[in-house]
Amino acid sequence: MPAVFVHVSDIHFGQERDDRVHTHADVKQQLIADAKEVISELAGGVAHGILVTGDIAQSGKREEYAAAAKWLDELATSVGVAIHQVQMVPGNHDLDRSKLSFSGRQILDHIRAGGAVEYENILSNPLDRAALFARFEDYDRFSFAYNCPLNNEGAFASEMEVSLAPGRSIRFIRFNSALLCHGAERDEHPELVIGARQFVIPRKPGVENIVLVHHPLHWYKDQDDVSNYIRSRARVFISGHEHNPKVTVDMVEPGCDVMMVAAGATVPYKSNDVFTFTYNIIEFDWDAEIDGLSITMHPRAWNPARTCFEADQQRLGGRDPNFRLACPFFRKAARPDAAGAGQRVEAPVADVVPTFAEPAIEMVPVESLEGGPQPMAPRLEGYETARLRFFRDLFEVERLRILVELDSFPAGSDERMTQGLERKLLDMLVRQGKLADVVTMIDKLITERKDGAK
Repeated sequence: MPAVFVHVSDIHFGQERDDRVHTHADVKQQLIADAKEVISELAGGVAHGILVTGDIAQSGKREEYAAAAKWLDELATSVGVAIHQVQMVPGNHDLDRSKLSFSGRQILDHIRAGGAVEYENILSNPLDRAALFARFEDYDRFSFAYNCPLNNEGAFASEMEVSLAPGRSIRFIRFNSALLCHGAERDEHPELVIGARQFVIPRKPGVENIVLVHHPLHWYKDQDDVSNYIRSRARVFISGHEHNPKVTVDMVEPGCDVMMVAAGATVPYKSNDVFTFTYNIIEFDWDAEIDGLSITMHPRAWNPARTCFEADQQRLGGRDPNFRLACPFFRKAARPDAAGAGQRVEAPVADVVPTFAEPAIEMVPVESLEGGPQPMAPRLEGYETARLRFFRDLFEVERLRILVELDSFPAGSDERMTQGLERKLLDMLVRQGKLADVVTMIDKLITERKDGAK
């Protein structure tokens, strides 16, 4: 059974003005209804996650993410996905430009005048990094709740791995392409940098990488280096930003393909003949015949005459939406239908097409730059949703109240409170069997706040 994901990009919560407040709200509700209908007719009848390739908000403000959270919950529920099964990356509208300090502006000018070397020198200094990441404060709070934290060392981030068949998985790799954005960048004079910290992504037998990022490749000063690593180490590169849906598949070398997917805008500022409301439903599956990756695109576009979404027959595959990718990292591991355990089979076995159960999604943190794996989350039903609500729906003082009242602080602790420490203490409470207490207090605090606002 394929892994099915709803892909949205450039939603721009907070951009609405005048009558667009009503039309954009209607479009978002029609998308939810359309996604439910389309996915109900696919194998399994439910989706497995939601992908968001940036520009969730318009100006990186907390209230914009609050609106996005409500809508994402509705979308997830409609397609049968747990509300925490979301992978996201930031776009240039997900940073709050009002939080750029004087030193931050000098840093941006310094990197724009230089390049990858200057970028690496800045990222090597924690104080300089902090000046740039300060603009992502509200986005970081939001994405952290979805277990998609920004890597504050400027490296790639990755937590979600999806098993398509025994020994055949895809892994989502998240890039932050917006760190150097200032509002006036243009692709004809690239100023953005991905940096080696991000594009040196891992190789693993049996696992193919799916890169999520906001800006397409030609927006980067270091685009040649990024391209080399993407073409050799990733099977799919999914971007947003340009509001122009398109897809290409290139053969890097025999037995190695790369697919480049550019998304349209889910909610552009205005819908017209050039840019309209779009989103995608993507199926990822193991292709047993070629021991590769099968990707089926279901592009959806707004029909202004019928005021609803419908199949987009012109872009992203149109009438022939299936793409079969040769996958070198799949072939480095034993085939799921191989006769012997651990046996490598280079030739395809076309006459045996096994069937497998529903794709399994696992959160598998990668190692950080500082070395050592990130702590694993407790494996307990209800934990992921509780963690999401704890960080996304509560204010800092409310989270602190839960941690204090449930006695999570070690005696004599004087560690500075950070999101990472909050997560550590929350996980400790869960391991102590207090998940139900945490959920009860989350509900109580949200109810108290709502009652107090009446």
